[in-house]
Formats: sequence, structure tokens, C-alpha cells
Amino acid sequence: MDSCLIITHLQLARNPWSNPNEDRENARIFDQTIANLTDIQFGRELEEHEVLRINHILKQRATRYIAAANGEWLFPERHLDGRHWTKLDDDWFLLPHLCKVGFSSMIMVGHTDGRVSGMDEYGRNPGHPFFNDEVRRNSEFQRFQKSKLEWSKRRFGKSMAHVVNQMREDSMGDREMDYFLREAGLLPPEEATPATVADPEA
Repeated sequence: MDSCLIITHLQLARNPWSNPNEDRENARIFDQTIANLTDIQFGRELEEHEVLRINHILKQRATRYIAAANGEWLFPERHLDGRHWTKLDDDWFLLPHLCKVGFSSMIMVGHTDGRVSGMDEYGRNPGHPFFNDEVRRNSEFQRFQKSKLEWSKRRFGKSMAHVVNQMREDSMGDREMDYFLREAGLLPPEEATPATVADPEA
């Protein structure tokens, strides 16, 4: 009741403007996959209207039953002022902290029997016609940079998520977001650190 796990498709995180009617990559359907649990973001506190929107989405997608600890909570649509389905995430609150999403390309796995296997970021194995597609990845990287800038502007002043990852600091994503916000003029320019002046009497 107090927590919500949101799983975001990698292709959507890299390009939130993608057409929802187009097929997304699902190269590993019914196949094995690998997840890095240290990439899960946590600690963001949702605002009441965000909780209402999530509950509305869950209700709309339910096939048979819904449940709540309070009867009023069963009707989130009463508080959404007729907001259209396509406008429920116009502030991108359902996306993770994009500045804390890594841009991975490939993962290699060593097996106990000495074998080594690998897959690209979409779970495509060697032999797949689009395995490790550099052209697509380069295009996605450019789009991802624009996505982080836009996400930073839309989420400015909101509660931020955190990540525990030994490969990168949590604060690096916060600094990158601040950089984007300064570029957009939403934060004042960063003050230069004053130079140290040597004491002539020393």
C-alpha cells in the first residue's frame, strides 16, 4: 500500500517521445534475461495527484478486481478532472530519474563450466540480425541526451529518486540534472570556486 514498483521499457526511457502504437523491442520473449538489481531506483516520494494517476491506470487496466483499504480510493477518476488517458503522464512522473539511468550496451556472463555468453541491452544474442546494432545505439544515445534535458525540466522541484550502484555515484546524476537545469535557465549559473591566493608573508 505504501510502495509502487514501476518497470520502464529501456526503449521508452531512451526516447519518451516514441510512438506508443509502434512495437517495442522484445528480442528475448520467452527467453532468459538478466537484470541488474542495483539499477533499481528508490526513495522518491510521490505526490497525491501522482498516486491518484497511478491508481487510475491500475484500475483502467484491471481485468476483474480492484481493491483498496479505503472505499474512496476505488474511484481515483473523481479527482482527476476528466484528464484524458494520454495526459496522465505529461510531466513524465512515471519515468525513472533519467540522469541516473546508465547507457549500457552489452553484458557478458561467465559460466561455471568455463563458457562465456553475452547479450546486448535488449537481450539480443549473437546471431540475432540486430545484435549489438551500433547505428541504432548511436541514434538512441543522441535522443537519450535530449530526453534527460527534457525530463530535468519537467521534474524540476519534484522529489528525486536514488540509486545504489558501485559503478557510478548517486550524486553524479543529481549534478547532471543541475547542469541541464542551468542550461535551461531554471537554476542560477554555478558560482566559480575562488582561486587560492598565496600569502606573501608565508
